[in-house]
Amino acid sequence: MRTLFSVAALLFLTLAGAPAARAHAFLDHASPLVGSSVASAPHEVTLTFTQNLEPAFSTITVTDPGGADIGQGKAQVSGNTMRVGLKSIGPGSYKVNWHALSVDTHTTQGSFTFHVGGK
Repeated sequence: MRTLFSVAALLFLTLAGAPAARAHAFLDHASPLVGSSVASAPHEVTLTFTQNLEPAFSTITVTDPGGADIGQGKAQVSGNTMRVGLKSIGPGSYKVNWHALSVDTHTTQGSFTFHVGGK
């Protein structure tokens, strides 16, 4: 009986915690891909998240090897996708920093790099 109670309690706690884990807007995929090398410079960075985003509080910043912002204007947000156009860029490593606020008010943030041209 004690084992049955323990299993039931564990199952309850697992299921009760599951919605909270899905309530954050985690990065699902990116273009260019996280950590990738691309032959030619992209015209924009697009991030897709696991939840819809609050446009007023979600941002992307893309910087060049010297730390200068190469984004063109504010990030555009539609549903679970956020994108920002890029200025003309050449070969090198670029860093993407993002901050996402899901529509249910949970925040996540992160960063990654991508490389343009040969290594």
